[in-house]
Amino acid sequence: MNEKNIKPNGLALLPIIIFLILFIGVGVIQKDFYSMPAVIGFLIALAVAFLQTRGISFNEKISIIAKGVGDDNIITMCLIFLVAGAFSGSVSAAGGVNSTVNLGLSLLPPGIAVIGLFVIGCFISISMGTSMGTIAALAPIAIGISQKTNFPIAVCIGAVVSGAMFGDNLSMISDTTIAAVRTQGCNMRDKFRKNFLIVLPAAIATIVILFFMTSGANFTVSKDLDYNIFQVIPYILVLVTALIGLNVFIVLIGGIAFSVIVGIATGAMKVSQIFTSMGQGATGMYDITVISILVACISALVKYNGGFAFILESIHKHIHSYRGAEFGVAALVGLIDCATANNTVAIVIAGPIAKEISEDYGIEADRSASLLDMFASVFQGIIPYGAQLLSAASLTGLSSFDIMPYLFYPYLMAVCGIVSILISKKKLGKA
Repeated sequence: MNEKNIKPNGLALLPIIIFLILFIGVGVIQKDFYSMPAVIGFLIALAVAFLQTRGISFNEKISIIAKGVGDDNIITMCLIFLVAGAFSGSVSAAGGVNSTVNLGLSLLPPGIAVIGLFVIGCFISISMGTSMGTIAALAPIAIGISQKTNFPIAVCIGAVVSGAMFGDNLSMISDTTIAAVRTQGCNMRDKFRKNFLIVLPAAIATIVILFFMTSGANFTVSKDLDYNIFQVIPYILVLVTALIGLNVFIVLIGGIAFSVIVGIATGAMKVSQIFTSMGQGATGMYDITVISILVACISALVKYNGGFAFILESIHKHIHSYRGAEFGVAALVGLIDCATANNTVAIVIAGPIAKEISEDYGIEADRSASLLDMFASVFQGIIPYGAQLLSAASLTGLSSFDIMPYLFYPYLMAVCGIVSILISKKKLGKA
């Protein structure tokens, strides 16, 4: 069927609706939004999409989803996920995580301990590409700082989560960045630059707020924090080479190779651990890779049945300007993230629709990727049932609602994102 002949059909969205009902319903009943594995939810949704697609044979349905999964961007995204996981595993085995954390803490000046948590969180998350890993690494330190400074633990862990979301949004090896860039078809460097300029004021404002809240604090590290500067270099290498504009595969493979060399040279990694550590890291990306494939399958059938055409038609009825289109992209990914509690999944689902909106209204690819990643991270960082807040809460003995008032950076990132849309102007020469 020619895409131009696809008629809008709201019922075609039923597989996505069923997934959301299952995911949210089971989460509410079980009081745990991760009790329903996303993979199972999407498999059920895919079965519904198959049953809903009538008038063609089973093999023709397979052909449709095969074309969806075989899209250049989907294949590239999945491969990048796995290579990024391999890098994460190898650099961790080489001692990069511990050295990065300890280096940051060693440089922490007394009196700005809570600010330091935010800044170190920013550095670690942008280096590691994971908000969850950052929270896990810094939560115990946040507890210690709270005990020694008498500042509420909620303030300290709020600073950690804020820093974690900074890197989750900007890191070159973050799965959200990879998904946003690949679905929109732009360069990582261009997306980073555009995204960074928008969120930098939010980061600075967060530092200012924390300074006035915690002025007078005094914290001294009571034990030696061992680190090896060479173990930090792989993270820096990946960041710098990605910003230069090298192909992401070259960047990550180079990072893996350098991590192995550093790990063996420093004695942190044995030769026998090289492939094991890479495999463990890649394995950690299996879920998001499989989910991306399943979402591509569902999206292909939903699109064939007129679901995307229905969404686009509905959006066009309410959007009549360039700014309206940008708000539409932001709202779309934000609502999906609230429903799925997973910013990467939200980007993968919203990505194809956002791309069509962007092409219709002349939004540049790096701009739409920036909006997708930014607003997905905003909502992921503040929803009380998201993995980030649930993890932070469990590690500190708090509830998600205790931490929410102190998530200054995600709130300010939302403000900066909205302001950037309000002042944005359509570039001349765009459709």
